[in-house]
This record gives sequence, structure tokens and C-alpha cells, in this order.
Amino acid sequence: MDYKVVWSPEAIEDLQSIAEYIERDSEFYARAVVIKILDVSRSIKNLPLRGRVVPEVGDDNIRELFIYSYRVIYQIQESEILIVAVIHGKQLFENISERF
Repeated sequence: MDYKVVWSPEAIEDLQSIAEYIERDSEFYARAVVIKILDVSRSIKNLPLRGRVVPEVGDDNIRELFIYSYRVIYQIQESEILIVAVIHGKQLFENISERF
């Protein structure tokens, strides 16, 4: 079953912040990182269980994929996948736990 992939407003803001941060040093790499994150997020609809369960949560429906040093955290729902956050791997998870 293919799911519909939906981005939360907070996850969109996360991605914009990442792009702006990287763009300070390189517009090329900022674009490359954003494109890679978007490509991977689109591919989740085919294999939603390929991401690992987020260890801080322990819920089988809340998973993550790593792209470079970023965690794309998503929640599997009935017919859609909600991208909840895109955070740096060193960022504290507590800062986004209220998004679920």
C-alpha cells in the first residue's frame, strides 16, 4: 500500500532553517541536502517500515531515517505518513517531542 506523505508545518520550518544555515557557507550544498531530504521523504511512501523506530519514543509507528547528519522523523498513520521533524543528529529530541 502506498501512503500519502504529508509534511507538518514545523517540519517545513525545520527544513527551511537547515537550508538557510548551510547556505551561509554553500548554496550548492544547501540545495543538495534539501533535495536529498525531499527525495528520501518521497520514497517513504513505498516502504514506511524501513526507517528505524525512534529510540526516544519506542513506538513502532514513529520512525526515522538518517540523511547525512539529519534525522527525518515521521509518523505512520492509517493512510498517510506525517513528516514530523527534520533535526540534526546532535539536537536534543525533547525539543520536538511535543509535536506528536
